[in-house]
Amino acid sequence: MAETSNDPGTGVESAETEPRATGYSWYVLGVLVVVYILNFIDRQIVSILAVDIKADLGLTDADMGFLGGAAFAVFYALFGIPLGRLADNWNRVKLLSIGLALWSTMTALSGFARNQVTLTFARMGVGVGEATASPTAYSLISDYFPKRQKATALAIYSSGLYLGGGVSLFIGASIVEAWNRTWPNGGPMGLVGWHGAFLAVGIPGLLVALWVATLREPARGAMDGVASHSSPHPFREFFRDLSTIVPPFTLFGAAQRGTTALAVNIGFAAAIAAFAWWMIRLTGNFPQWSAVGLGYYAVFSWASTLRARDPATFRLIWGTPAFICTTLGYGLVSLAAYALAFWSPPYAELVLKLPKQELAFILGANGALAGFVGVILGGRIADVLRARNPAGRILTIIFGVVAPIIPIWIGYTTESSFIFYAMNFLAGMFGAAALGAAAATTQDLVLPRMRGTATAAFFLGTTLVGLSFGPYMVGQISDLAGTMVDGKPVGDLRTGILSLIGVAPIALALLIYAYRTVPQAEATIAERAANAAA
Repeated sequence: MAETSNDPGTGVESAETEPRATGYSWYVLGVLVVVYILNFIDRQIVSILAVDIKADLGLTDADMGFLGGAAFAVFYALFGIPLGRLADNWNRVKLLSIGLALWSTMTALSGFARNQVTLTFARMGVGVGEATASPTAYSLISDYFPKRQKATALAIYSSGLYLGGGVSLFIGASIVEAWNRTWPNGGPMGLVGWHGAFLAVGIPGLLVALWVATLREPARGAMDGVASHSSPHPFREFFRDLSTIVPPFTLFGAAQRGTTALAVNIGFAAAIAAFAWWMIRLTGNFPQWSAVGLGYYAVFSWASTLRARDPATFRLIWGTPAFICTTLGYGLVSLAAYALAFWSPPYAELVLKLPKQELAFILGANGALAGFVGVILGGRIADVLRARNPAGRILTIIFGVVAPIIPIWIGYTTESSFIFYAMNFLAGMFGAAALGAAAATTQDLVLPRMRGTATAAFFLGTTLVGLSFGPYMVGQISDLAGTMVDGKPVGDLRTGILSLIGVAPIALALLIYAYRTVPQAEATIAERAANAAA
């Protein structure tokens, strides 16, 4: 039998020399799962509240898609960039506890929103706080678990996504019903049921933040046998990175790199502004396309700065087609997943006429179980495939693209509630199988010191592609395909949701390319990083 190498540049380690996860490693993972559950309760509770918020504030489906997507996603993605770098350079446990306290506070403040503008700002704040979660958690997990268990550990952590999303439906529906039954004409300060739901899920996070602060910070790179040193001035680096994504400071940063860099930055900003203006004229949705335009311009500015300041990290992330195609391919999987997670409760309530309490309980349990089973099995299968083939994990992501198509079509064309629930379960389980594989693949394509930044870049795909466009796309198509009833526009959610099937061919093409290029990219990590830094 051929020997296996423990050279960190090859991505393959010897089973005899590789460190092992301890009992404390699993305890830390358990705490991180609790944090991620809270993360998605606070993020997804808008879904079950959508019908009430829409009626109370007089919003359209596209407006609700914006609140459930880009209002949160753009700021989550953008602040994930400097916060991901801060996770690489500062105490990750402290950063996570501060972030949890912030997003919990902003969720509670959502309970005082009186219009779309105030609710939008509160959701932006939730996005900033939650941007600390996955960069710190992914980095901690990578230092508590060896590479052979990484996809499994990340899959277990990711199960919090589905557990939190499912629980949020049941909690939200229960609180709305209890609140409105107790105060049918509005409670204290005129707050109604959906206000109370935000308050109830936001406040407990402050207590969990204190629990997180008790965790131990592990040594960086210990599981890889590669010493990884943090910056001696982490906050100087953080504020410098922050200045690269906040206009107009982005122009000053570009000017410091020269006249050509400034011209390119201005040119890209003009192109993005023109595209956003055109889309605003086409759709009439100013908040969505302003936020998306800001997001993509800021990411371009950050990537340009990263290329100048840290060419090795830029080379292994933005300069690696395998990384980009894996991220974008999974981003389109997440587009469908986020859209279904957000719109399935309103669809069941408005189209199938199912009671809110019933659909919240069944869809919540469905989503939690389907996601948990899918992400755990997907992670384990991805690790097995990875042991046989360096690109084996990509096959699991491809499965997550193709397998949900038939359940989505059947589930959202039937009039049977039983078939709807069953197909929703299968679509959620199949799509969830891809997450651990995608996350582990991107982590394996960079050096240990770059993992926080790589996580931020990976989540750009799941947020600026998936979350920013998934809920909004369904809402916008629903509005366009809708009709007028009693002088009021009524959306066509069925058409909006079925349009998600159209993204599958694009995702499949990206992932096939990733499958062909991942082995070579992983085998040359150290060499390409050294060449870029030279």
